[in-house]
Amino acid sequence: MHLTDARWYDLLRTRATDPEAVRHAYADRRRRRSLLSDTGTLFLVAADHPARGALGVGADRTAMADRRTLLERLLIALADPAVDGVLGSPDIVEELLLLDAVHDKIVIGSMNRGGLAGADWEIDDRFTGYDAEALVKYRLDGGKMLLRLVDSDPGTIPTLEACARAVSELAEHGLMAMVEPLPYARDHSGALIMHKDSASLQRAITVASGLGVTSAYTWLKIPAPEDVSVLDATTLPVLVLGGEPSGDPEADLSSWGAALRHDVARGLVVGRSLLYPPDGDVAGAVRAAARVLEVAR
Repeated sequence: MHLTDARWYDLLRTRATDPEAVRHAYADRRRRRSLLSDTGTLFLVAADHPARGALGVGADRTAMADRRTLLERLLIALADPAVDGVLGSPDIVEELLLLDAVHDKIVIGSMNRGGLAGADWEIDDRFTGYDAEALVKYRLDGGKMLLRLVDSDPGTIPTLEACARAVSELAEHGLMAMVEPLPYARDHSGALIMHKDSASLQRAITVASGLGVTSAYTWLKIPAPEDVSVLDATTLPVLVLGGEPSGDPEADLSSWGAALRHDVARGLVVGRSLLYPPDGDVAGAVRAAARVLEVAR
């Protein structure tokens, strides 16, 4: 569970002296047969934020910058049997592989990380992580893509096209395409603000559902809406995302639970809310989220 000094320095040594160990770790990973657990749910911990420069948690703008701390928190979360797996960028997935932390777990690779947080081009979210070919080669269970829809920003167009292509390519190989459609607009200062109203979320869901030549392998990753009827907009399986922690863990859990009771909801994908809870108790935060999922489903 814990990242001891011995494990940490062994990881650093491997990184410096044995790059082939990564390829072997991909090949040796024991895969799980089914995306869904025996109870019909999927609970993933997300850790792909650093790859697009999103390091902040609450007031701490660099919370996720300490890689050893991040990995230790991931090890604690993944040790809980209720956690089915991880969503991560290649570097983090490979470190978890080298630490033998993802055997018999679902591993989803993050694909587009080029829309760096705060950059002028943030909405033109280029695919700089995994591609479909690599996800097949490395025997991962699917690929995730972020699709921020900003009608006033032409960067939305190439991102839409790239996501559609990735959905088609993943489906060709029978892999899950996890699409995270988020409606945004810019305020008077140019800052990106997410729209959380029902109409905007429904529109985003329907746009994402129609990407690619087939939706057979498409799953959606959606923020918990205040009005859960928003999820009536799709028949695709939905995973409720944790998003930016509100600072009130009980409120976060309550909002997730309401969304998880909808018929299309299949599980949770949560990152910073579980890995960096206000009280520092990662194991406790994971257990609480697992209970919410169990009760809701």
